[in-house]
Amino acid sequence: MRRPHFTPRAKHVIFCYMSGGVSHVDSFDPKPELVKRHGQPMPVPVKPTMFNNNGNIMASPWAAKPRGQSGIVMTDLFPHIAARADDLAVIRSMTSKVNEHAQGNYFFHTGFSFSGHPSAGAWMSYGLGTENENLPGFVVLNAGDSTVPHGGVGLFSNGYLPAQHQASLIRVDSDPALANIKPGESDALQRQRLGFIRAMDEGFAASTHEAAVEGAILNYETAYRMQSAVPELCDLRGESDATKKLYGLDSPHAPTVAYGKQALVARRLIERGVRFVELSCLPQEIGEGQGPNPWDQHGALQKGHTKMARQVDQPIAGLITDLKARGLLDETLIIFSGEFGRTPFSQGSDGRDHNPFGFSLWLAGGGVKGGTVFGATDDLGYHAVENKCDIYDFWATVQHLLGIEHTKLTYRFGGRDFRLTDVHGNVIREILA
Repeated sequence: MRRPHFTPRAKHVIFCYMSGGVSHVDSFDPKPELVKRHGQPMPVPVKPTMFNNNGNIMASPWAAKPRGQSGIVMTDLFPHIAARADDLAVIRSMTSKVNEHAQGNYFFHTGFSFSGHPSAGAWMSYGLGTENENLPGFVVLNAGDSTVPHGGVGLFSNGYLPAQHQASLIRVDSDPALANIKPGESDALQRQRLGFIRAMDEGFAASTHEAAVEGAILNYETAYRMQSAVPELCDLRGESDATKKLYGLDSPHAPTVAYGKQALVARRLIERGVRFVELSCLPQEIGEGQGPNPWDQHGALQKGHTKMARQVDQPIAGLITDLKARGLLDETLIIFSGEFGRTPFSQGSDGRDHNPFGFSLWLAGGGVKGGTVFGATDDLGYHAVENKCDIYDFWATVQHLLGIEHTKLTYRFGGRDFRLTDVHGNVIREILA
């Protein structure tokens, strides 16, 4: 295990990625001005959108009010998460360079809007390693019929980093949970095969000094050990009924149960020392959100966002509550975000288009100051106007909380030193506890 550059506030990250773009003006950045001006034309120039089928200002269908002792104003879209307002650090001035899903997903995950670069989880695994040799440092969870966001599995790639830092995709509600780990032969024979492969690979690695070969050797060994570690990890029978209920596993809504299982397994992963865990949303019916990007409501926003919020709200709030009760929230950073926000004006009659010019995300635990709001968008929620920040600032902050100086965690490839924050990024110190 590698050492951090300085004393970390967090040891682990759980990333709740809301693929498709949650509407910030309908959740964590409500705007009274939208109610006052509902149905009126936008008073400022409108930039090109994804479909350019732009209507007038659209009020949020969800009421908003202050939450918790901190008084952070949120809508009723996420009632369970809103009840944890005093644990959240909400950033309302996030921006993105891109306005399309695949590019947006890559940009948020890797700092670059195209494939080939390491995912954030791979960078954290490379920088800090894993605390458990039986499990990888970076895990992406799936359940039910959850799908990979637009851009594909390259979103979770190790890129040019050594191969052992690529994400392992674990499906928490199937058997086997991880493809190809169910043994088809005796342990003794497996060990014999692995020993032969290791001997051959080590001889080749000694002559080539290739990190890719060394990474392959490590992956073989980790896969062998995961055969026993993963089934135990996904076996929730030992969890109490109260804990299962907290995560929504008793819900009549199947997507809530599926997401709740992911959230509960995420807690079990960080308890076992895994560095970075990402959760996956489940798709909706056609017409209410694109399959790989289920928060993408260009029409029927109220219906689609209601369904998606029902899927993730209780499990994520339960995760915060559970980690806090177990004394794990202080060392675990939870992230909630999509790739961009949505417009304050309608697309068609009842949807919203993509908005990269100002949107919201939040963090909890892991050294952030709960009950905090940083930055602001304008009165309509269209553009970030106060403490504008970007993905580079965000990942610089996450790395700082993990004890990593983001300018020092680099990897030389193609004659250049690359990093997650490219050549940008400033730590957002105002949200640090």
